[in-house]
Amino acid sequence: MSRAAASSRAATSGAVLLTLASGQFLMTLDSSVMNVSIAQVAKDVGTTVTGVQTAITLYTLVMATMMITGGKVGTMIGHRRAFAIGCIVYGAGSLTTALSPNLAVLILGWSVLEGVGAALIMPAIVALVAANFVAAERPRAYGLVASAGAIAVAAGPLIGGAVTTFWTWRLVFAGEVVVVVGILAMTRRIQDAAPGVRTRIDLVGVGLSALGLGLAVFGVLRSGEWGWVTPKPGAPDLFGVAPTVWLVLGGLLVLRVFVWWELRQVGRGREPLVDLGMLRNARLVGGLTMFFFQFLLQAGLFFTIPLFLSVALGLSPLETGARLLPLSVTLLVAAVGIPRLWPHASPRRVVGLGLVALLAGILSMVGALEAGAGPEIVTTPLLLAGLGVGALSSQLGAVTVSAVPDERSGEVGGLQNTSTNLGASLGTALAGSVLIGALSASFFVGIESNATVSDAVSERATVELAGGVPFVSDQDLEAALATTDLSAAEADAIVEENTTARLVGLRSSLTVLALIAGLAIFLTRLLPTRPVGSPEAPAGRS
Repeated sequence: MSRAAASSRAATSGAVLLTLASGQFLMTLDSSVMNVSIAQVAKDVGTTVTGVQTAITLYTLVMATMMITGGKVGTMIGHRRAFAIGCIVYGAGSLTTALSPNLAVLILGWSVLEGVGAALIMPAIVALVAANFVAAERPRAYGLVASAGAIAVAAGPLIGGAVTTFWTWRLVFAGEVVVVVGILAMTRRIQDAAPGVRTRIDLVGVGLSALGLGLAVFGVLRSGEWGWVTPKPGAPDLFGVAPTVWLVLGGLLVLRVFVWWELRQVGRGREPLVDLGMLRNARLVGGLTMFFFQFLLQAGLFFTIPLFLSVALGLSPLETGARLLPLSVTLLVAAVGIPRLWPHASPRRVVGLGLVALLAGILSMVGALEAGAGPEIVTTPLLLAGLGVGALSSQLGAVTVSAVPDERSGEVGGLQNTSTNLGASLGTALAGSVLIGALSASFFVGIESNATVSDAVSERATVELAGGVPFVSDQDLEAALATTDLSAAEADAIVEENTTARLVGLRSSLTVLALIAGLAIFLTRLLPTRPVGSPEAPAGRS
């Protein structure tokens, strides 16, 4: 190959990678960018904080339920076309959200249109990386694309906080429209394999998969309000059991029916929504399992650490976002550097070491909370966590796609993004429920044993806060206590107990994440030992 041809190919590959990484960044940004601006959004569209949180939840729900279908659509019509259509739908949703006058329009734009657009785009990204990069180049390409998504989670609060503070949150979504137009202009450079044979899409399979995943994910998302098994005070229940259990079990039952239906479709010689035979592939299952754990741990960390910075330490959204940036730096370094420096490294070893770094980051954060200090204590834990997430990102995308023929990469993309959505939803819900549970238990024990707090006040707090002690700052708690008839000494004692309990809750949540990281390290044995693209390791073998 001549130098000019090589230079042209490198430029084209760089443009393709930038386009796909930009798409991944944009899709992930929406799940975090408005978390720091919920109150302002609610005020502008004439709703409550709960209303805006519902819109955010529905965005996650629509994505999770439609990923498998989005991957199949890309296989049928071509992944570049699905990517472009998804961008148009997503851009229309962003514009609708930017102009939304009320909650209904906000949900239409943000939750429905953007969710459907993301469900078309994200599986297509997985397939288009496979179509544009040879096997040896895929770990680096997938690492960059995945790191763009992870960086979006870290940068989201900073972007949302800055734009909302200095201008208006609507500019975030208006800016997304501009970015989408730029991405669409670049799609002509992306190569795509020929689409599969056009067949009628399995509508029954679409309905069953969406319903099953929707029930399970919705149950997990609402677990913080309803409780996991025992219903919280004021929460609905069925036979004394929280709705969370029934929704998750109902979702699993529907998914079992979905499996039966898909096997029946194959038996009749018809095209299924997803080829379940792929799940007999050990490499694919190993990659999907690790994706699930990566996003569970990642979401749990991005739930607990921003809470510590913004609530416990009282940092502004801008300061909180800035403190999260060290993770983005080491994440990008690991995602790009590992495939470049060690192209023939064992995926199992790289992922194992990445999880060890992630575990070290979590444990160092637990130790830092124990020692007690200012916001600087998160820097080292985040640097370690970034290395860990970057190491995983550099391997897992290539592992899953290499497990099956390239023409199945769109369906793998659907399964992969379903796995990551499930992991992220469970990670946030689990971290939140453990945190509130431990905080509540510590707070109640603290005020009961505190001689300054009267028995009457302790009993009243136990009754009124039976659903869980809210995670609030000392300043907010002091303001609330000032409106009561408590003495100054009792108020100070309650604030002190809340401070202690808050740290107990954070440590407990991080400890559970550490245990899950340990389990994930054990499960790395599901991954192949030979590098992706190795001629000795054909698809489906390790």
